[in-house]
Amino acid sequence: MKLLYFAWIRVKMGTSNEIVDPPSTVENVQNLIDWIVRRNSVSSETFSDLTTIRVAVNQEYVGLDHPIKPGDEVAFFPPVTGG
Repeated sequence: MKLLYFAWIRVKMGTSNEIVDPPSTVENVQNLIDWIVRRNSVSSETFSDLTTIRVAVNQEYVGLDHPIKPGDEVAFFPPVTGG
């Protein structure tokens, strides 16, 4: 699974992307975030307020209950505003 981080999330995580192999119990976006948070204090701090983070799976906006599977691309980014 490929994780992509954008904007301030990328800065806090210290990388723009990573390849991960979460356990089989990670079945949706919320499970993935819970797993990411448990990995280290940087991840925990970055994902502490999910109201400031949006998610896309395979380049489509999704909710936290959206299912994921190995091979998916999951992107995390701040809310986008126009102007």
